[in-house]
Amino acid sequence: MTTAPRPWLEAYADNYRNDEVVHPHCHTQAQLIHGVTGVMVVSTAQGSWLVPSGHALWVPAGTPHEIRMAGEVHMRTLFLMPEVEPSLGRTCQVIEVSALLRELIVAATLIAGQVNNPRLLAMVELIRMELLAAPVVAMHVPVPGDARLARLCTRFIRNPADDSSLESWADTLNMSARTLSRIFQRELGMSFGEWRKRARLALSLKLLAQGASILEVALEHGYQSPSAFSAMFRRSLGYPPSHFRPGA
Repeated sequence: MTTAPRPWLEAYADNYRNDEVVHPHCHTQAQLIHGVTGVMVVSTAQGSWLVPSGHALWVPAGTPHEIRMAGEVHMRTLFLMPEVEPSLGRTCQVIEVSALLRELIVAATLIAGQVNNPRLLAMVELIRMELLAAPVVAMHVPVPGDARLARLCTRFIRNPADDSSLESWADTLNMSARTLSRIFQRELGMSFGEWRKRARLALSLKLLAQGASILEVALEHGYQSPSAFSAMFRRSLGYPPSHFRPGA
């Protein structure tokens, strides 16, 4: 008995409400998760990735992950077979979605699954090329394995307006600032300041997608003014915070 050939690409369109959760699971194929609207928080054993609208997350085959929705999320998902999978590495990464890639993803949901469709085969090659050319965006908030760092990070997430210095945090953990800095680099591959900036950005994106005002989010996350908050967003994502609010 011969097995029917599998298409090189499968694509799905799903819509989710705010706070809906896709519980932990994994796939045998590599996956590209794109949100047309809203923000997705994708969690793995290595930490969380923030996927705002206009971006996508590359998830290597066999990676267990959970997805939480912030705001109304219109998700478009591609699954690529190993034969056509681009070489994007064995770890998750957030990429910026170009206008062409966005249209290719949407079009793929209409014809994916057709094994011998020459249009689909051409689209697969274009998708591969766009994925390889896509800019990678630093939207990963890693989880520390060190119990002391985990307590510090959890405490900060509960109060993201806390602007305490590295020395102050080190005192609460009964260690020197140099030791704390070294542990952060060893555990997370980044400084405490970089981790705090990413965590604030992640928390801010979730609230904006859920409809909170820019002023409200800025003050809650320790910024002195909406203009300072907006400047941080533009530096990090290339867009103002208003871009990520519902209806933008």
